Amino acid sequence: MRKIIILGLLVVVLSPVGTIGYDTPNTNGGGEAQKIIAFLNQTIVWYRQLTSQQQAANEPSDVLFLNDNRQLADQVVRLAFDYARARAQVLGATAGGATTEGAPADPTAQRYKSLVELAAKSDQRVKQSQREIDSLRLQLQSATGTKRRTIESAIDEVESELALQEARRDAIRSMVSFVSGTNASGLGSGSLQAEVEELARTVPAAATEPKNGNGQNAGNAAPAVAAATAERKAEEPSGILALITHLLGLRRKLRTLDDSISATDTLTQTSKDMRAPLLASVRELARTGDQLANQDAKDAAALAEQKKQIEAVTAQFKQASASMLPLGKQAILLDLYKRSVSNWRGSVNNEYTADLKSLILRLTVLGIILILVAGFSDLWRRATFRYIQDVRRRYQFLLLRRIVVWSLVAIIVAVAFANELGSLATFAGLLTAGIAVALQNVILSVAGYFFLIGKYGVRVGDRVQIAGVTGNVVDIGLVRLHLMEVEGGGAGAKPTGRVVVFSNAIVFQANAGLFKQIPGTSFGWHEITLTLPRDGDYRHVEQRLLAVVDAVFADYRENMEVQRRSMERTLTPLAIHEFRPESRIRLKPGGVEIVIRYPVELHNASEIDNRITRELLDAAEREPKLRLIGSGTPEVASAVRQE
Repeated sequence: MRKIIILGLLVVVLSPVGTIGYDTPNTNGGGEAQKIIAFLNQTIVWYRQLTSQQQAANEPSDVLFLNDNRQLADQVVRLAFDYARARAQVLGATAGGATTEGAPADPTAQRYKSLVELAAKSDQRVKQSQREIDSLRLQLQSATGTKRRTIESAIDEVESELALQEARRDAIRSMVSFVSGTNASGLGSGSLQAEVEELARTVPAAATEPKNGNGQNAGNAAPAVAAATAERKAEEPSGILALITHLLGLRRKLRTLDDSISATDTLTQTSKDMRAPLLASVRELARTGDQLANQDAKDAAALAEQKKQIEAVTAQFKQASASMLPLGKQAILLDLYKRSVSNWRGSVNNEYTADLKSLILRLTVLGIILILVAGFSDLWRRATFRYIQDVRRRYQFLLLRRIVVWSLVAIIVAVAFANELGSLATFAGLLTAGIAVALQNVILSVAGYFFLIGKYGVRVGDRVQIAGVTGNVVDIGLVRLHLMEVEGGGAGAKPTGRVVVFSNAIVFQANAGLFKQIPGTSFGWHEITLTLPRDGDYRHVEQRLLAVVDAVFADYRENMEVQRRSMERTLTPLAIHEFRPESRIRLKPGGVEIVIRYPVELHNASEIDNRITRELLDAAEREPKLRLIGSGTPEVASAVRQE
């Protein structure tokens, strides 16, 4: 390491200072250098838009376009740096030899130029040694015996030389980097060329690497081939949702390609502007050369002067053409790049148009199917109102219609928007199983709702008894049943001011009975119980009590007969006997108990009980035998038996 450092310092100290001369100052070098750096920055920004294209390439055809664009972009970048290096040498040579009038040239700038040239030569020597090693190793594969040992020794020697040359190159590069940093504001060739090299190191494509047989960068050949042979199966979207997602992706891809085309046009115009003065200079130099070639010199001095002028024009022509040719090649490559991106965009646009038409067709078919379902729903509703007169049955059919129609709509929309029906079926199965486990009580309540509204179900206003709670139905929901609680029993029951809520699943519980009136009926059975001593005339009392109750029952006998017939029709084929008062006699330890049972209408049960009680009291006052029944009034059992 100490020898390497000493060698680097000697290189800097012993670099040629250059000659001192007097010439016209270069007033345009600084401005052109800034333009060159700006052009390189623009080229690098343009090159990095390949990242956006790579992110947008999600199909095999996209990968093919991307690989073509990458190869063209690599060459465009290399040509841009070739132009910059050529112009940096020209400007460096001009600045190195030019001085202000009466002032010496800057030796530091000339030293920096020599240091950069020495670094370039070191790079060439390293590459030459590497190629020599590769050639010897290739010969070693087929060599045998003494020749093989000779080649091995030669390889060892060249590798030692390569190590020394690499160490020297690294030391010189370190000095170049340091010098470039300390002289960043200068306009000499060392400063511009160093800045160009710094930019080149930020873009791998700008490195001057050997080419393969196809003209492609050998270092990037393997990744490009790998990317080109990568197989990405482009799944055709089968659902509306997948089509919409795919269309949005294609739209983003179109915007990316439009931005690439716009950036390419901008870079092409910049390259054209940079090439225009060089092209004019080349034409002027060609015209000057033709004029010099057409001149006839008479003597040797004139011929020598003409030769000198032609050589100067030739040197200038070579410098100008060396800078102009990369830009000319770049213009051709940029045009090819734009065509490739335009072809890519055309392919994407065709795919976008086809998918858009497919989406419109699918939406149209979906709309037609939904219209047909809506028409079927309306036809169902009209038929229900026309052919079903019973309000309760009509409500049930309309509820069934809503469930069927919305289920059909949900299935149709799910199938239309789903991308894979197999995955949808699996997902729906797992989802249904999870819902069935998590919401089993709710599902059971919904099923109970249909039992509650069935033929013998309950309606709002019915008096029911559930799990020992008596009340009037105030609301029947899809999962819950609300009762207004009453107390006291019989016709005299009064609201307690509370609402009781039951789950509809109560109809499936074995220990929770639900009692209600049969549809079309509203009656109950009341009892009158009297106790007589054993020596009393119970036959006369029984007959007299039945006569009193029959007299009251005769006033509403027809209404009870109507309810009996309605119940008989509802409970077909059961036969229901005629409703009438009846008596029973039971023996008690204290005497004989007479029980009179009679049907009453629930809506005027209190009035009927009051009339029967009054009639019995009046009969007791008129007939002495009835007065001997005992003290007190007959006891009325108000418990209503639900049949």
